[in-house]
Amino acid sequence: MIDSRGGTGSLLVAGTTSDAGKSLITAGICRWLARQGVRVAPFKAQNMSNNSMVVGVAGAANAAHGATGATPGVGAEIGRAQVMQAQAAGVEPEVAMNPVLLKPGSDRTSQVVLLGQVFAEASATSYQELKPRLREAVLASYQDLKSRFDVVICEGAGSPTEINLRDGDLVNMGLAQPLGMPVVVVGDIDRGGVFAAFHGTVALLDAADQKLVSGFIINKFRGDPSLLTPGLRQIEDFTGRPVFGVVPWLPGIRLDAEDALPIEAYAAGARDGALDGGARLRVAVVRFPRVSNFTDVDALAIEPGVDVEFTASAAAVESADLVVLPGTKSTVADLAWLRERGLEPALAKRAAEGRPILGICGGYQMLGTVIEDEVESRRGTVAGLGLLPVRTVFDPVKTLTRPTGFGLGEPVGGYEIHNGQVRVEGGESLFTDASGAALEGCQDGAVWGTIWHGALESDGFRRAYLAEVARVCGLRFEPDPDVSFAAEREKQLDRLGDAVEEYVDTERLWRLIEDGPTAGLPLLPPGAG
Repeated sequence: MIDSRGGTGSLLVAGTTSDAGKSLITAGICRWLARQGVRVAPFKAQNMSNNSMVVGVAGAANAAHGATGATPGVGAEIGRAQVMQAQAAGVEPEVAMNPVLLKPGSDRTSQVVLLGQVFAEASATSYQELKPRLREAVLASYQDLKSRFDVVICEGAGSPTEINLRDGDLVNMGLAQPLGMPVVVVGDIDRGGVFAAFHGTVALLDAADQKLVSGFIINKFRGDPSLLTPGLRQIEDFTGRPVFGVVPWLPGIRLDAEDALPIEAYAAGARDGALDGGARLRVAVVRFPRVSNFTDVDALAIEPGVDVEFTASAAAVESADLVVLPGTKSTVADLAWLRERGLEPALAKRAAEGRPILGICGGYQMLGTVIEDEVESRRGTVAGLGLLPVRTVFDPVKTLTRPTGFGLGEPVGGYEIHNGQVRVEGGESLFTDASGAALEGCQDGAVWGTIWHGALESDGFRRAYLAEVARVCGLRFEPDPDVSFAAEREKQLDRLGDAVEEYVDTERLWRLIEDGPTAGLPLLPPGAG
């Protein structure tokens, strides 16, 4: 247990690779600390992800360093992983928790979001020129959080041992070094080679960086942990650093991954059966190359009897009960990809047969008649799929809002992140205001579209929509009236907190947070040779 002194420090959770589990371990640590009465905030200095969310703008750093052109009352955009971690910590997510967000639009360029607002478009080379300005905002945001919270748990990116990127690094050792922050490295044992990865991570760092790396956490272990005992002893002998814990594989965890689609989590988390032995409802989600906010379908995956599959198969699109076209960072390019994959005829056939299709944000824009884009792709006028009477015109100013309304007679809320402005020219409105006036979205037959992300997280609306899908498909499927998306998320966050408490040496972890890096750590060649 944490003593009465309370935490005043910080910790960087780094990883041997991308997708090693840094985001979830960080969330688990935040939940563990929050349970102990510690006021804790997550922090990721620089995040590369197309999974983002709109949050409020708060904190002194944001007022001092906000990007130009921000409109009062308009929200800010940060990575969804940091929103999830804030929820684990029991605090309101805010832009200071992720001051720099990179949103890849192609293999070579990314949109740079600084303190929640679009700052620049950059290539890997030109991004380096922005680093001084970004570093200022990163350090100011960190200090802002540190002044208002007992503890700040930072998440690294990729590996701290990207030696080609060490100069100018903002998020790994480049953050930990000037702040004297202790570092714990997470390794995914399911990939194999975790002990080599631990040793190499330390050995390739220079002496100053090595002094901060104080231990390891093994993640995603399946099997008898006693089999690891010899390896744990040897890696401590070889590096002089302990393994703080071995966290087992946690099946069914679906918590706002940054970019890796949680396909195994959907499969492992699928619930058996539907109510009263009714039919199962099959959902096919089109797997765009630049898919964004695929977390929109997490709310479908928690429903008993709903099977969610990400696919690029025309056959799967034809056979599913519901097809979802999710968001994308590159609407025009991913529309071209959809056509190249032969998905357009399958979607047209579904629409002609009155079988359900749901488009969200970029997917909604594709369903329209025309896309006029001189901003994102600069392709000009492009024909849409023609399945909804809407047209999209891209605007240089990004919309960031948190709207609310009513859909199918149920309260619904969401968030908007888009440059494409959709103009409805027919059909029926999907969402209305309290008076019943048209508010947003379009419905034409069984084809539905909305610019709102997160709408399916509203339990009443989600159940009503799934019931409508079942009715149209002639299925005897009834959504479970007791399923709560928010409650399910809390259960999953509690599972992470439980895992940290049970499988990680939290006493030693707390000493790192409070006292800083372990003194007298050995230095390994060749980095410290």
